[in-house]
Amino acid sequence: MARFCQGCGSSLQVQPPPPPPSAQSVPTPAGAVIYAGFWERFLAIVIDAIILAVGTGIISAGTFGAGIVLSFFAPWIYEAFMLSSEWQATVGKRVMSIVVTDLNGKRITFARATGRHFAKYISAFLLFIGFIIAAFTAKKQALHDMIAETLVVKR
Repeated sequence: MARFCQGCGSSLQVQPPPPPPSAQSVPTPAGAVIYAGFWERFLAIVIDAIILAVGTGIISAGTFGAGIVLSFFAPWIYEAFMLSSEWQATVGKRVMSIVVTDLNGKRITFARATGRHFAKYISAFLLFIGFIIAAFTAKKQALHDMIAETLVVKR
């Protein structure tokens, strides 16, 4: 019995179909992008909220309330600076081993990070549906990620 076609060289042997992938043993090809899930992102936001609350609270108490203005600007500056840095993540995202990239996997600029931050207000104003849709989109993008053209991926 011949193993290869003499005309084209392709195999003539019937190969068994590959086994169905199971959720536990699916290998990830080298260089494949793994998007951060909803709960990983949620925990990162909680960690960052705690950091910002403690930081602004200490400054506000130390300045006898005059530092309250900082609580309006601190989240924006913190997030935009951290996401555009070499870390590509806030402290909460870094703890969860996730980073924010542009659609090509590159570091985002301070301006894009600023746009992403303020687009979160749109996600929140829509009864938080803008955040929740991250659980249902193919690339796990929330509304603010779609607006800013960013991805949140596992590192």
